[in-house]
This record gives sequence, C-alpha cells and structure tokens, in this order.
Amino acid sequence: MIRFLRGVGSRSLDRLAGVGRATLVFAAALWRLPRPADVPLIIKQIYQVGVLSLVIVVLSAFCIGAVLALQFHTQLAKFGAQDAVGVGLALVLLRELGPVVTALLFAGRAGSAITAEIGLMKTTEQLSSMEMMGVDPLQRIVAPRLWAGFVSLPLLTAIFNVVAIYGGMIVAVEWMGGDPGGFWSGIQAEVEIWDDIGKGVVKSVVFAVVITWIAVFQGYDTEPTPEGIGLATTRTVVVSSVMVLAIDFLLTLSMYGDFK
Repeated sequence: MIRFLRGVGSRSLDRLAGVGRATLVFAAALWRLPRPADVPLIIKQIYQVGVLSLVIVVLSAFCIGAVLALQFHTQLAKFGAQDAVGVGLALVLLRELGPVVTALLFAGRAGSAITAEIGLMKTTEQLSSMEMMGVDPLQRIVAPRLWAGFVSLPLLTAIFNVVAIYGGMIVAVEWMGGDPGGFWSGIQAEVEIWDDIGKGVVKSVVFAVVITWIAVFQGYDTEPTPEGIGLATTRTVVVSSVMVLAIDFLLTLSMYGDFK
C-alpha cells in the first residue's frame, strides 16, 4: 500500500513539474514579442501550419456540412420544416462543430508537425548549438510557431464554417430540392454576431493557444531520442484532443448554460 501511494505521489509530482515547465516555456516565449526580424519566420510558420492544413480542413468541412444537411433535411422533412435546415446547420457549425473539428484537425496535422520538428532539432543538438552561438531558441524557434498557431487556427475555423455551410447548401438545395431563399433567409434571421459567430471565434482562439502551447512544449521538452520524438508527437495529439473536448464543454457551459 505504501509503495502504491509512493508511486502515485511520484507520478503526480512529475505531472506537476511538467505543467510548471510548460508554463515557464510558454510565458518566456510570449515575453519575447515579435521583432521586425521575426516577421519572416512567423509568415513561414503560418504557411507551414496554416496554409498546408487547408486541404484537409476544406475537404473535411465540405463532407461534414453535406452530411449534416442531409441528416437535417431527412428529419425535418417529416415535419415540413425543410427551410430550417440552413439555420440548424449554421448554428451547429458556428457554435460547436466548426471550432472543435478544426481544432482536432489542427492538432493532428500541425500540432504533431510542430512537436516533431522541434524534437528533431533538440535530438540533433541544434537548440544547444543556437544557445552556444548566443541565439535564443525561444525567440528563434518557439515564439514564431506560437504566434503562427494563434493566427492560423481562427482563420482555418472561419474557412471551415464557410465551406461547410456551402457544402450543406449544395445538398439541401441542389440535391434535395430545398428552397434557397428559405435556406439563406433562415441563417440571416437567426444567426447573431456575438452569440453565435463571436463565441465561436473565442473558442477557436482558446483552442489555438492550448494546442500550440502543448505542441511546442512537447517538442522542446522531449527526450532527445527517436523514441522520445515519437512519444512526444503522440502525446501532443492525444493531450490536445482531450483538452479541446474538455475545454469546449466548459466554454459551452459558461456561454450557453442556463444558470438561472
């Protein structure tokens, strides 16, 4: 029993130490505000984590929007409420599926790549070489990836929402014969700037901070071995996905929960 408790305590202390290291790395990287010389690095990272993720985001968005519209139309047609397909699709995407699915795709595509890249730099002692030459790895390597993630994920979420809504429109209007006026007028009448679009943007920004933070820390803190890089990449995807779902529940509860 004592051995079991000792093991639990040791693992708990290791987890707390990891959280402390992650917080220090995150704070130190954010403290190094971008300089004019860092702008090309940030733009390059936006291309790496944002632009190169466009294909999977667009394809996933179109398929998800089409499937949702098909399901909505099939069920609502039983009650003669086909015109509500547009507003139902838009609200589900803007409030929940858009930020969450894009964040999960971002974690799997960009987050794992960031971790593997930084981990490989650590394994090949590039980070140590930078420190010996007087170059700050947090300023040169970590900070640009953080800022690129902060910028890229909200933009990818907006693209996801637009493509998914148009994908749903193609299914509901072009394939299922719905009324295009009812589809778009429902969205225009019911979707609100802050309650629907604004709160979705807040979610995407929070997810961007969490995923990018986890990705850069796992790469920066990994064991400098091939096995260590593999484990760090896996942890990035798993931990980011779990955190996104857990944080989404808390944010949804605080934004839309009825506490009266």
